[in-house]
Amino acid sequence: MIQKKICLLGASAVGKTSLIRQYVEGIFSKKYLTSIGVKIDKKQVKTDKQIVQLMIWDIEGIDRYCGFQAKYLRGASAFIIVTDQTRSQSLVEGFDILKMVQEVADIPGFLAINKSDLPASWHWSETELEELKQSFNQFFDTSAKTGDGVENMFSHIAKVQTE
Repeated sequence: MIQKKICLLGASAVGKTSLIRQYVEGIFSKKYLTSIGVKIDKKQVKTDKQIVQLMIWDIEGIDRYCGFQAKYLRGASAFIIVTDQTRSQSLVEGFDILKMVQEVADIPGFLAINKSDLPASWHWSETELEELKQSFNQFFDTSAKTGDGVENMFSHIAKVQTE
């Protein structure tokens, strides 16, 4: 078995903690609690090649005012930037976070467009979709509430880690 550290990043209230709870525990709670610092969860995933233990780091929301803690990325194998499809500003913030990550780490990055169970506040142009494809290894539509896309995203990342 191998261990891989995966960091979830994004603005406050995009659903990072909820995605992890849905994936690890199969639970969704409407109660919002702000994450402070980092919380680490583990889950074993069986891929075609071997068992991978994902060490999933839930990192506090990154806002302009609180900055970015690059130290949390040390030893990471990949990162996921989580955005909220009901708040278009979260995608702008996601690209800002991506730039900060790329300055300190050269690891695969994935994008989770969360809250797919709710109406989107923006629609992708062809240019934006192309930019997403060039910026991230892959992007996923997810819903922490319904679980849609959550298992698929983490399983895909685990599989990529064994290739």
